[in-house]
Amino acid sequence: MFTLVKNSPTPFRRLAFAAALGLAPLLAPAQTVQLTVQPGNPKLVISKDIQGQFAEHLGRCIYGGFWVDPGLDVPKQGRIRMDIVEALKKIHVPNLRWPGGCFADTYHWHDGVGPAAQRPKMLNLWWGNTLEDNSFGTHEFMELCGLLGTEPYLAANVGSGTVQEMAGWMEYLNSDEDTPLVQERKKNGHPAPYKVSWWGIGNESWGCGGNMTPEYYSDVYKRYATFAHDYPGTRLKRIVSGANGDDANWTEVCMKNIGPSKMWGLTLHQYTLPTGSWSGSKGKATGFGEDMYFSTLRNCLKMDAIVTKHAAIMDKYDKEKKVALLVDEWGVWTDVEPGTNPGFLYQQNSLRDALVAGTTLNIFNNHCDRVRGANLAQAVNVLQALVLTDKEKMLLTPTYHVFDLYQVHQDAEYLPLQFNSPDYAFGGEKIPALNASASRDKNGAVHISLVNLDPKKTLTLETALPGVSFKTVTGRVLTSASVSDYNTFDKPNTVTLAAFTGARKRGDKLAVALPPKSVVVLELK
Repeated sequence: MFTLVKNSPTPFRRLAFAAALGLAPLLAPAQTVQLTVQPGNPKLVISKDIQGQFAEHLGRCIYGGFWVDPGLDVPKQGRIRMDIVEALKKIHVPNLRWPGGCFADTYHWHDGVGPAAQRPKMLNLWWGNTLEDNSFGTHEFMELCGLLGTEPYLAANVGSGTVQEMAGWMEYLNSDEDTPLVQERKKNGHPAPYKVSWWGIGNESWGCGGNMTPEYYSDVYKRYATFAHDYPGTRLKRIVSGANGDDANWTEVCMKNIGPSKMWGLTLHQYTLPTGSWSGSKGKATGFGEDMYFSTLRNCLKMDAIVTKHAAIMDKYDKEKKVALLVDEWGVWTDVEPGTNPGFLYQQNSLRDALVAGTTLNIFNNHCDRVRGANLAQAVNVLQALVLTDKEKMLLTPTYHVFDLYQVHQDAEYLPLQFNSPDYAFGGEKIPALNASASRDKNGAVHISLVNLDPKKTLTLETALPGVSFKTVTGRVLTSASVSDYNTFDKPNTVTLAAFTGARKRGDKLAVALPPKSVVVLELK
């Protein structure tokens, strides 16, 4: 194992950190961490689908986000907003979940196809009681996925729908036979099957999806899944609506009663609330102090234990790890911005949220033997969004930049790490200051993602890489003057990426000066 030597800065570490941030080298003492990048197993990869996104009919994610008024002066294809599309293409979004969320179990897909003027309107009773015109439906979503080059992930209506409705949607999208539904799809402008394989059978069936018990839901799932047919060229990935947070019983019952042979994936929903409480205030998105910063990170780090608990239960029934654990709703959930519709869940996005994102993705990467998909909530204008808009204006959030950094891990060979993290202490409590993950891409480059949660102290890493030969190290860093800094439409680049100069090769090892409150990704070639 490794010894932890605290408070042992060197001139190089101080100067490297200062250069990385453009600061004078008057810095707090660094702490030294001995870290080893261990050899990996070529068969164990970090699935690209861990970096999936979520687009629910909620607030301004779809209407006013992806799907805009025809008169809005922004680049558009039809009514799809192309500056958002281009931003998400840049980070290679692997899959997009739609139409919910809670909305999915009130959505009737047939109302959203055919001529837009003839589609019936509906009330979005879950999110703001707004009137929707169904102008964004199945074909529009599939066009969006085509523009993004991403896998569509559909959530079927189990709560208020029927087996026939779900089976009809699958036939409409995937069949090429001469049936009325296929003829209708062709009439609506798409002759070829869409070939959608990712299907969630319900959403949060323990709550807004029907308030079911796991015993009841597992029987309902088996009935729906029986009629979820494969079609030529399209083998379905049937996904069980899984647990809320650390509800181990839900996972136990579903794995036992349904069995691994009848599912491709099992979901998990886990949000990070600054206060940790669903009642009363969840905490502010901006203007918070170190107490709320610390509690947010402490709550975020619970994801590791929760994933470990569910994975252990899944291992009992699926020793070969064939079933994917999909954390298809995660992220920071705060109080809404003052003056906005409470049902729209619009919140700002700070450096704190970026640190949560980097930490959470590191957790998923390190559980890649079981976690093979995840979806941040949500892509645009809702909760921990990647993109915020205000009419013609658009900005990229700090969280977006984390996904930009981490895309190098997509479908790369997982490399285990070994280290002892120093503590970040506050108010008599402590959490690990450092978290990390690593991978080797198909070209042989090694990438190490590092997150320093301590808002004040540099971490100096002495890194051994047995079996890894490299000549150069480069990197990028995301940090800012304060953990509460965020981007505005007037100042969209307050928190943005910069070149990282705090790492250098030292013999066959790597020395890194990791700035406080930062996310860094290194590339070794």
